[in-house]
Amino acid sequence: MGELAQSSDFLDIVLHETPLIDVRAPIEFAKGAFPNAVNLPLMEDEERRLVGIRYKEAGNDAAVKLGHSLVGGEVKAARVKAWRDFIDAHPDAKLYCFRGGQRSQISQAWLLEAGKEIVRLKGGYKAFRNYLMDQTERSVERFAPVVLGGRTGSGKTLLLHRLEHAIDLEGLANHRGSSFGRTLTPQPTQIAFENALAYALIQKLEAGHQRLVFEDEGRGVGRVYLPKTLVDYLAAAPLVVLETPLERRVEITFAEYVSGAQQGYLEAFGAEGTALWRDDMLAAQERIRKRLGGLRHKRLLEIFDAAWHQQQHSGTLEAYKPWIVYLLEEYYDPMYDYQIERNANRIVFRGEEDAVLSYLMDNRL
Repeated sequence: MGELAQSSDFLDIVLHETPLIDVRAPIEFAKGAFPNAVNLPLMEDEERRLVGIRYKEAGNDAAVKLGHSLVGGEVKAARVKAWRDFIDAHPDAKLYCFRGGQRSQISQAWLLEAGKEIVRLKGGYKAFRNYLMDQTERSVERFAPVVLGGRTGSGKTLLLHRLEHAIDLEGLANHRGSSFGRTLTPQPTQIAFENALAYALIQKLEAGHQRLVFEDEGRGVGRVYLPKTLVDYLAAAPLVVLETPLERRVEITFAEYVSGAQQGYLEAFGAEGTALWRDDMLAAQERIRKRLGGLRHKRLLEIFDAAWHQQQHSGTLEAYKPWIVYLLEEYYDPMYDYQIERNANRIVFRGEEDAVLSYLMDNRL
């Protein structure tokens, strides 16, 4: 097959957001991949399964022979064309399989035959993944953390987006970090989340930021979890509390959970979108029934139902604001107040948005 170009400069890939061709089977890609990676497999799932069986029964040579018979002719031509099209659109792309072995080498060789050169990752997915996880573990030695806290709806995420030295964990997790925080698009897998988090940490640290700001999320964001090393590090970090008036918190929550959310549902599902939003809100309220308590849960549903009927009658969404006030004051605020009391010794600053923003910008190292 000859010597084909390979690289283990993983830092360069992260810093330049290098596009990647993942030639693993879809089932492998679905478990977790890297940012900027697209799955253009050498073998589909069933083809890979059959080749694996042949490998166990008759060895590598027989497995390779079967692979070439399954992925030949028009099938091969279509897959090479997909790779070529991607390279045409992304000339700096690189390619990988699981360990940087036969699948990526075969893909490279077929591309070379078609007049396209591409570099493969040395050690493949496994080596790059190990690099990213190692960088995450070692990152805590390279920055001083600050945790941004505040009641639900206080605008923590909005403030984070104004800071160059902040990492938006909710954005990486595609979740708003609460019982009502699910989005229309699914969360990444745990592996994909960890890979994206490693990218973010590396990029911030290589940009020279020695202090990083994180929202106060605890261990998990939706169904994905932060690495234990980072959880433990952030748990002892200085805490800055964003204090936002209730009226402003209602507006922020309304824009996110009601008006913005309904618009997203309408764009995704058409005329049925609003009803689907309502179903999801009812499901979210059911999830908090036990913690909220029977009487308060009943009252929350009554306020929501009244707002829904008013929307159907007049088209206005304003009636959801009393529902949000009740949700904040009866559910979210008591939980937050309990947590903040437990961590009072970590608080180094409190204030409204401008004061907190100034403090966090002035305290970069």
